[in-house]
Amino acid sequence: MSGGTDLAALLAGMTPRLRPGRYVFASVPDGAAAGAGAVPPQAVVSVAEDEGTTVVVPAEAAEGLDAEYPCAWITLEVRSSLAAVGLLAAVCSRLAEAGISVNPVSGFHHDHLFVPWDRRHDAVAVLERLAADGA
Repeated sequence: MSGGTDLAALLAGMTPRLRPGRYVFASVPDGAAAGAGAVPPQAVVSVAEDEGTTVVVPAEAAEGLDAEYPCAWITLEVRSSLAAVGLLAAVCSRLAEAGISVNPVSGFHHDHLFVPWDRRHDAVAVLERLAADGA
């Protein structure tokens, strides 16, 4: 098992890092041939769904795709275990209290948040306060 599981320690050790660039969620039809309609190589996230593959790509890479939700990418710089309980619940709840939508994705080493582009700085401030509070 990699990463920590103690919620208080994860929250206290969490540093939100706003990554550069503007991103969008897009849908790529299943069975898309290489080229038009294929999963862009710039995709930072891909999720296979029954209706097709959802990708998160830099906005400039979304030309020709069914794309929406202009967003910013925030990485929670704390090494959390995939088995950790409550980290994303605490983060998402605090962002919801601030009226900020969030689409979280867990990676092997870190959790990542996609928040509305125009609320990105607000989201980082909320997360920094959460880390300072420790809960």
